[in-house]
Amino acid sequence: MMRSMFSGVSGLRVHQTKMDVIANNIANVNTVGYKTSRVTFSEVFSQTLSSASGANAASGRGGTNPMQIGLGANVASIDMLMSTGAAQRTDNPYDLMIQGDGFFIVSDNSGTYFTRAGAFRLDQSGNLTTPGGLMVNGWEAVPDEANPGQNKIEPGRVMPLRISGEDESIPPERTTLIVVEGNINALETPTKDSTLAFFDSLGNRYVMDVRYEYDDSSKSWGIRYGNMLYPNGERSQGIPIAVAAASGAGATSPNDFTGANPQGIRISPGTTGAAFEWIPASGTAPFSGVKFDVNGYIDQTGTTAAMATSIQISFDAAMYAAATSPLNPESEFAELITVSFADLTQFNGSTNAAAVTKDGNWPGDLAGISIGTDGKITGRYSNGATKLLGQIALAQFKNPAGLEKVGNNLFVTTTNSGDFDGVGVDPTSGGTSLLGGVLEMSNVDLSSEFTEMITTQRGFQANSRVITTSDDMLQELVNLKR
Repeated sequence: MMRSMFSGVSGLRVHQTKMDVIANNIANVNTVGYKTSRVTFSEVFSQTLSSASGANAASGRGGTNPMQIGLGANVASIDMLMSTGAAQRTDNPYDLMIQGDGFFIVSDNSGTYFTRAGAFRLDQSGNLTTPGGLMVNGWEAVPDEANPGQNKIEPGRVMPLRISGEDESIPPERTTLIVVEGNINALETPTKDSTLAFFDSLGNRYVMDVRYEYDDSSKSWGIRYGNMLYPNGERSQGIPIAVAAASGAGATSPNDFTGANPQGIRISPGTTGAAFEWIPASGTAPFSGVKFDVNGYIDQTGTTAAMATSIQISFDAAMYAAATSPLNPESEFAELITVSFADLTQFNGSTNAAAVTKDGNWPGDLAGISIGTDGKITGRYSNGATKLLGQIALAQFKNPAGLEKVGNNLFVTTTNSGDFDGVGVDPTSGGTSLLGGVLEMSNVDLSSEFTEMITTQRGFQANSRVITTSDDMLQELVNLKR
């Protein structure tokens, strides 16, 4: 009779534990990155009243089953369910959600922790942190030697990510390549006036006039440059320059396409030895122009193989002194600017040729950052340039349910979760990705929790009835002496 009472007490205990877990789940229904828990029960040791026996031919009796009385219930496990929670859109660029497996790696001086809650922010020192101040870890960007001016990621041991002072601005970049793109139609527009824009080493921007002029006798296009540079396109602040042909002595580009040239710009020969010469005002000097084949594309054969000119620019001191320009005459064009015409076509369509500056820029300040699905942090600058600043790394475990909760949406490793190797993995590995401007909500299912609450309440109530009934039976036993 006492056994039933102790079984009832054990039932109360386990159902109370289950109710505690349910209450915690419901309390965290709106906690970012929270993982719901569940409770499973198991029976406690059973007292054996009679063991099993096999059939006995001598006695003519069959086998008997064991007779056992259970001694109640016990908590078998409290498991974390690691399914992904629903997505909540926030449009905050620092909010991230892991779509798939993995944990964000965060740290402070006390150690390394792991979390699914991606509500991050930048502090005043440029550190990417959690709301509690833990530093978000990943890989820093390093210069890409194969692509000057660009960064790349070399995965290694993770470290706190920080937008350092050198990342808060970007230096000017000199132009090295201009590509003329589009179509040019000799029948529609035998003379096409356009401009080139480029930057010097100090980040000053210049605009230069260019004219594409079709020569019917040679069936090719001559390219002329004007002899004025206009800082930032300001026509009232032109700086005199000169253009001399790379070959064909005495061939010049006319001043504003009409007159003589001062010294300052020269056109250098191309790698094949051929170069573009300028048609003089008389039109009698020979030139190697841009020719097209019968399909309307640049003819890359023979003497017309050269498809680019290289321009080297310097200022004439006397002319600069006479010019009304605010620019620094010490700005450098230390290397050649290549102007490529390889992308031009000559179709029977509208003339829309335009020069596109492929590199070069003025200085810029950091205007914002964005985080891609691969965890790469890209800085956006006021001059329109972008720069890779780092990459968020993830930690993945063989048994994520084996991690131990330590509060504040944080986990630490245990002997059953697997160790963290200190390096982490790329957020795109194994089909995983990051969603920006989105947070992972709790994976608590309220309908399931309320159902579990009802069954837990009934279980607790039934076990309490076992105790009161056992008490009534004991009372009856005590009353026998009366």
